[in-house]
Amino acid sequence: MSAIQGKAAVAEPDRDCPLCPRLVAFREEWRAREPAWHNAPVPAFLPTGGPEAVQLLVVGLAPGLRGANRTGRPFTGDYAGDLLYATLNKYGFANDRFAARVDDGLELDGAAIVNGVRCVPPENKPTPAEINTCRQFLTPVIEGLPKLRAIVTLGRIAHDTTLRALGTKLKDAPFRHGGQYEIGALSLFSSYHCSRYNTNTGVLTTEMFEAVFAAVAERLKTA
Repeated sequence: MSAIQGKAAVAEPDRDCPLCPRLVAFREEWRAREPAWHNAPVPAFLPTGGPEAVQLLVVGLAPGLRGANRTGRPFTGDYAGDLLYATLNKYGFANDRFAARVDDGLELDGAAIVNGVRCVPPENKPTPAEINTCRQFLTPVIEGLPKLRAIVTLGRIAHDTTLRALGTKLKDAPFRHGGQYEIGALSLFSSYHCSRYNTNTGVLTTEMFEAVFAAVAERLKTA
């Protein structure tokens, strides 16, 4: 097991994690095709202060093939990161250094980002079994953030696997854009995923996405 980025003490899947045969085969295929890419489970991205500094956790779906799977950092290298990191910067959760590469100087402030599934799935579609298997890495991330107050889930898959990691029934906090639920000491906010498909089709606008994080920022002020 390796540590997550920043001053972390939460276990991450090994670079050659063998747990999901389909994802292993896809990973090996792309290691052969693009040996300079990351092509491995993508670790959580933490602020420089480490787990103790995290009040907000953003949970995504899985690495994009030419995004995080290539670069090794969540939401880095594809369009989804442009909107996510610009929004995090606007509400004080990141500095304004995002340039879609891991040496851009980007730092998070009080926030962390992790994917529900750590390896890139074919066609961006993990199977239910793969989602369930990878939850063993999501749960300890959540449990390893002692000052966590809010979680934003991006898309239904991220939302549902986060609820299961928290031991909450799906019917008690159904997915919807702009949803907000109180689960113990945590506030859970749900959003459509910030994918190019969703923004190009108008399913998600910048204003809709920013409204979720505005609500998070306001909640953390009053927590």
